[in-house]
Amino acid sequence: MVTGVVETYWHLAPDRHAEDVMSNAVPSSGSQAGPSRRPVLSRQLRQDLRAYLFLSPWLVSLLVFTAYPMLASFYFALTRYNILNPPEFVGLANFDEMLRGDPLFWIAVYNTIYYTLISVPLGLAVSLGLAILLNFSVRGIGIYRTIFYLPSLVPVVASTLIWLVLLNPRLGLVNAGLEAIGLPRPGWLQSADWSKPGLILMSLWTGVGGAMLIFLAGLQDVPQSLVDAAMIDGANGWERFRHITLPLITPTIFFNLIMGIIGSFQVFGQVLVSGGSGGQVGPLNSLLMYLVLIYRNAFRFFNMGYASALALVLFLVLVLLTLLVVRTSNYWVYYEVGARK
Repeated sequence: MVTGVVETYWHLAPDRHAEDVMSNAVPSSGSQAGPSRRPVLSRQLRQDLRAYLFLSPWLVSLLVFTAYPMLASFYFALTRYNILNPPEFVGLANFDEMLRGDPLFWIAVYNTIYYTLISVPLGLAVSLGLAILLNFSVRGIGIYRTIFYLPSLVPVVASTLIWLVLLNPRLGLVNAGLEAIGLPRPGWLQSADWSKPGLILMSLWTGVGGAMLIFLAGLQDVPQSLVDAAMIDGANGWERFRHITLPLITPTIFFNLIMGIIGSFQVFGQVLVSGGSGGQVGPLNSLLMYLVLIYRNAFRFFNMGYASALALVLFLVLVLLTLLVVRTSNYWVYYEVGARK
């Protein structure tokens, strides 16, 4: 019976059988050169290499202009180096001079701490207040947002020169306004007691624009349904802000706080224009900020080793402060997904 089925298949489908035989016997044109070989690089690897090729300009810039100077400054911090002569290894001598032999170091530390403790909380409060006002849906609100953000786009030199005129003790508009309401006329940048408040006032005008926009974005992400539910329950405006809006924007406050701390330790342009970088920076060195001290030692006295040691201390302090804020954020930063961080 099997033999009959086979014979029937041969008689009914000779062409099909011939094609099967030919397909097994004759190689296709694509396989005449031999068995197919796998590519040297996999598809995923080729895509990764293509991505790194497009990223290479940024990576080269990061390595050459950021990573290498940082690593080199770590080495120069342990040397005596003045650019003209090769660096001479001195160990921790630069740090010993910083703590014991340089009185300007402690003046710069005091001025920077004073500036940070006042400017950062004040900047957060003002920028949050402006963001709350600019969050209302009124006609022409985009114009007001643009007006309040424009000062952050003004170059540092131009804005400082404007404020030097405004804060002039005799002819400035600020003192004229204070005198009009019966307040005394401070010396501002020409007084050792008022120079740092004047600097904080200048930085407040130019620095709240970016933080204000970030706060505004955070406020617009607050679910309106929660605010409406609290209003139905009888909560007033302050209670709604205290128990709903403020907890939901704590991640935004957290971000602006870290950026504000880092920025306050790096104030430079305004001090250089208003206080100079000569013998004294401001009256009785009242405007000698830490970054200005680094600049003076590096590019005025060409003491690169000591300047690198100062920069290393600044780097470590910023890292520690950032870690401290991050660690404490577990207790006050609220994330809507997953409650606490």
